[in-house]
Amino acid sequence: MSPERSQRSGVANVSFERRLLLDVCLVLVPAALLIGYLLWSREAAGPGLWLACGFAAMFTLGLALRLRGRIVYPLYTLSNLLEALREGDYSLRGSRARRGDPIGDVIWEVNTLSQTLRERRLHEEEASALLAKVIAAIDIAIFSFDGDQRLRLINPAGERLLRVEAGRALGASAAELGLDDCLALEQATLLRRSFPAGMGSYEARRFQFRQGGRPHYLVSITDLSRALREEERQAWQRIIRVLGHELNNSLAPIKSMAATLSAMSLREPLPDDWRDDLHGGLKVIADRAESLSRFMTGYALLARLPAPTRKPVDPAEVIVRVARLEQRISVQVQPGPDLDCQLDADQLEQALINLVRNAVEASLPEGGRVQVRWSEEAGRLRIEVLDEGLGLSGSDNLFVPFFTTKPGGSGIGLVLARQIAEGHGGSLVLANRTDRRGCVARLEFPLA
Repeated sequence: MSPERSQRSGVANVSFERRLLLDVCLVLVPAALLIGYLLWSREAAGPGLWLACGFAAMFTLGLALRLRGRIVYPLYTLSNLLEALREGDYSLRGSRARRGDPIGDVIWEVNTLSQTLRERRLHEEEASALLAKVIAAIDIAIFSFDGDQRLRLINPAGERLLRVEAGRALGASAAELGLDDCLALEQATLLRRSFPAGMGSYEARRFQFRQGGRPHYLVSITDLSRALREEERQAWQRIIRVLGHELNNSLAPIKSMAATLSAMSLREPLPDDWRDDLHGGLKVIADRAESLSRFMTGYALLARLPAPTRKPVDPAEVIVRVARLEQRISVQVQPGPDLDCQLDADQLEQALINLVRNAVEASLPEGGRVQVRWSEEAGRLRIEVLDEGLGLSGSDNLFVPFFTTKPGGSGIGLVLARQIAEGHGGSLVLANRTDRRGCVARLEFPLA
């Protein structure tokens, strides 16, 4: 090591306090040399002069030590504050924080930093507590794995799915838990598999994140079986409710009329108008039986709608043909663009017949008009059927099968039209018109 470098290293190893005291002493060297020279130049220096010099030297040393303390003690305070911050203790504050003073400014900033870190940690702890509550409350199994595929987090839903306690599961590998296939997923996937909680349909998702600079993985598994069973139960309830309502409406008058005719046939002698009563009663029974037959035919049609057979179709031809079928009022067809679509022409015609019929029946009592128009919107065919009726008073039951507010209606027209639209990847929306009173039925189909 070179002498110069060794000298620099030696100076660096001297503490800040000693270097500060040494620098103060060096500042006093010229004064000491001057006093020494004056004392040496005098021929005879009395004891009083030497005593005065001694007191001056002690006083100077005291001032140097006081100067050292005024500089070193604030630095100790800063050191303690920074050590507390490093240890995560944000409650300590410096007592000499004041603006306009260099040391005071530094302590002020350290106090402000400590307060900021304290508030930030409090916010993070509150957010973490909320996140933990949310993860524990949701009915989705959550698993977190590190880069070695070891389990690091599991929520109560995950414990129920795997039938295992968190304390025993943490640290286990994905293969040991039977989740290695879920951890290998690249996108959301529907699984039909068995877990310790039972067999069912599940949706599995995998997400990647980093913690401590290392990759980690989050796996969520949603049990779809219960939701599907609940939807199935509600669907059966709606069907049974509608079927029961329709059957009661048809069978109650049939039963009543049959009882009346039976009682009439037992009378002796028969009344003079028994033939008219018999004919009227049988007509009621026939009408209700026919209504029940129409209902069952509509139900079968809705349940057995085939998949669309796509072929090139000119929507203008289908719209004009449907408009000509309506004889009660003249349906106005507004011209639109020439489009080539891949659709099932028969199903499209059936959907439009139902929509036009509904529009005509809504407009007839009000003496209004019915219009049909089509256009292209963002690569989709849009067909709109507009009426001038009373509009929609409520839309909750519009697409409930067999629900109808029209006498003699089957309640499947709108449901069938929407099913046809969705079978083509399209949609059907009903809304009140904004330009005037009435309703607009909007059918949309993808052009390609």
